[in-house]
Amino acid sequence: MTTCFFVSDLHGRIQCYEKLFHRIAEVKPATLFIGGDFLPPSRRGDDPAVFLKSQLLPMLRDLQTRLGRRFPRIFIIMGNDDGRSCEQDICDIEQSGIWEYIACREARPLGDFRVFGYPFVPPTPFFLKDWERYDLSRYVDPGCVSPEEGFLTFPREESERKHATIRNDLDRLFGGASLDHAILLFHAPPYTTLLDRAALDGVTIDGVPIDVHLGSIAIRRFIEDRQPLLTLHGHVHESAAVTGSWKDRIGWTWCFSAAHNGPELALVRFELENLDQASRELI
Repeated sequence: MTTCFFVSDLHGRIQCYEKLFHRIAEVKPATLFIGGDFLPPSRRGDDPAVFLKSQLLPMLRDLQTRLGRRFPRIFIIMGNDDGRSCEQDICDIEQSGIWEYIACREARPLGDFRVFGYPFVPPTPFFLKDWERYDLSRYVDPGCVSPEEGFLTFPREESERKHATIRNDLDRLFGGASLDHAILLFHAPPYTTLLDRAALDGVTIDGVPIDVHLGSIAIRRFIEDRQPLLTLHGHVHESAAVTGSWKDRIGWTWCFSAAHNGPELALVRFELENLDQASRELI
């Protein structure tokens, strides 16, 4: 069996990383998926680049030294709270063999399984726009800020900010690829599922109710149409607390979320050959 761990939205909380690496040393999973928002947000006053190079990387190197050949393959993407200015540092770490950065690309096969990563989310109320796209069209929900506004930490063509959509990205990334044995690492969850429910009941802006579902319609439709084996998500921290579930199913596709709104580490554990037995542990 191929044992995998999945975490997301750790936001640079060092105590969560300590718990994660301790559990990896105990269990020795084959693979770790990190679903974005893994750096401390700069608005918190921390420097994400310093955290990455001075705290997270030394911890990973120590774990690699201790585990040797049992060190897991690590697949990682960024999330909407991770400034893209750190992307080159992440790529440099990839070259050292610590992890595989798979933003908008396919990784080397994981045995018989294909692995893809996609970091972009639909427009949010937040002002960092490095990893935001329009979803299906140039529509922005009430209370959200368009990808053309806000700020970037990394240059982007103006035409991309105006016209790029998650729907078109997914068409380009996947084409006609067979996804029967594919694991897709997203940051955004699919729309109107148990994984994208925000605690926004009764909230309005200028008399207009805010949608309590924050996921991507494009990702939802893509999963419905293409039916990958497994999709992994984060982004909406409180969803599991609101809905009572961190997993859902769209047709034959299992969808798991590792987002969590408490201080604990939410660790999703699964075996690729036995997905219906997946579990989530709060540590």
